[in-house]
Amino acid sequence: MSRKIDPRGTLAPEAVNTYSIFERKSKVSVEAFKKPYAPGSSFADFLESLPAFLQAEELKALAEAIAAAHKNNKTVALAMGAHNIKVGLGPLYADLMERGIITSVALNGAGIVHDFELALAGHSSEEVGDVLGAGRFGMAAETSSWLNRVIKEGYARGKGIGEAVGEAIWEENLPHRGKSLLAAAYKNKVMATVHVAIGTDIIHMHSSMDGEATGGASLIDFRRFCAMVRELEGGVYLNIGSAVILPEIFLKALTLVRNLGHEVSGFTTADLDFIRNYRPGVNVVGRPTSGGGRGIRLTGPHEILVPLLFASVLDKVGR
Repeated sequence: MSRKIDPRGTLAPEAVNTYSIFERKSKVSVEAFKKPYAPGSSFADFLESLPAFLQAEELKALAEAIAAAHKNNKTVALAMGAHNIKVGLGPLYADLMERGIITSVALNGAGIVHDFELALAGHSSEEVGDVLGAGRFGMAAETSSWLNRVIKEGYARGKGIGEAVGEAIWEENLPHRGKSLLAAAYKNKVMATVHVAIGTDIIHMHSSMDGEATGGASLIDFRRFCAMVRELEGGVYLNIGSAVILPEIFLKALTLVRNLGHEVSGFTTADLDFIRNYRPGVNVVGRPTSGGGRGIRLTGPHEILVPLLFASVLDKVGR
């Protein structure tokens, strides 16, 4: 039998049980509040003014981890999507490589496209919607012919894509080589790897593309990347703006390294992006550090978040 509810009935709260707020555990306290930043103060004062909550605390923890890894001569590995280059972060990363803070850099295939175009022409990133209908997207002659040639020539000499492209940009003296991320890696002897999924990059549409060379050179880079992961204990792995390719590469590399008997744990991983994606969350932040270490997620625009993070690092290392 169903029970009828009086539509005009109310619940009287007079007998509710209460307790004192002074007995209750609370998540927010005025003791964690910070003094606001004063104009003319130092950058360290600005950092100290950040509220001691949520991502402000995570950012400071990540900066501490990177600074500690640098001071202890541990790995600080950067894995990045091409968007980093498109929003002008290449010079920052180049400076960090020169300072010895970033010890390796990994890109997806799109990264070499923008890095080369900036080094050659001083500009990159076409408006896809304007040219897709006419079938002109990705049809810049110089980009495909130069990159496919360099990858093929480099593979013939036993080089991965990252090393081959960085070396060629620098040694062929491209007009804007000083703005190239991969050239900076080559010049500073920082390991650079490129991880390609065949068919995802504009240079794969051209007859100059050599599948054997591209796949083989990318495999060389994967194995070099694995050697870096083997040395990650006590270090930091940063995934900045790669939603699929590099998180998958990292998980497979870590698996291979551990399978071969190398105990790699006690490191910090971080995912930085303007949205939160599934694979970085599980393959970078979650699973790899579940047995020890720490995973951090920072969400925000690369062009703001990354300079803020590394300014914090530089402030801590005293340079």
